[in-house]
Amino acid sequence: MEMPLFPLNVVLFPGMALPLHIFEPRYREMINRCLDENLAFGVVLIKEGREVGGEAEPRRVGTAARIVKVDRQADGRMNIQVVGTRRFRIEALNRDLPYLTGRVRHFPVTDGDTKLAVERAHKVRPKITRYVELLTKATGVQLKLDRLPEDATSLAFLTAITLQVRPEDKHRMLALQGVPQLLELGNYYLGRELQLLDHMISSQEVLPAMTIGPTGQLFAN
Repeated sequence: MEMPLFPLNVVLFPGMALPLHIFEPRYREMINRCLDENLAFGVVLIKEGREVGGEAEPRRVGTAARIVKVDRQADGRMNIQVVGTRRFRIEALNRDLPYLTGRVRHFPVTDGDTKLAVERAHKVRPKITRYVELLTKATGVQLKLDRLPEDATSLAFLTAITLQVRPEDKHRMLALQGVPQLLELGNYYLGRELQLLDHMISSQEVLPAMTIGPTGQLFAN
């Protein structure tokens, strides 16, 4: 299927909420088309290039974004809220329109109900809870994580959403097909980040609040 693509320096996961400010004319056109035709668009991490004012080469795995809220401004700009739905893999890019489009195919996760996935989810649960607690202490921002999901697939994506790591690290998680592998990498990042946060708190270093998430907020739904 053909899908409009939005290259960003942000990684979107299934189940993740993301606010976006739409100001470039090409992306206003894209969003208006999506609204008129009830289409999703794909959020893809930029591999090379810039978000604004030029062409960007995207990574080949992204997530479809469903628009759930639109706030139109008088000058034509928009503030929108999207939610990630499902992953896709880009098979071919098309640059004929003002904005990027691509031929994509669904890229589902696998092995979410295997014994290995359940075992790795069991290891991740206490770490993600502790991570949010320490992140709150280190930033001074009150973060709240709702009850952890029971199934391994949802927990894997929640872990990926919550982790405050580089976009390249997040994309590495997004591009993994199996839930056990996603949980294994998430567990590794959690261990690394917990050590860092422990050190920061013990040395009384405080992270600025704006480091939380791509927009200064933590979206973990």
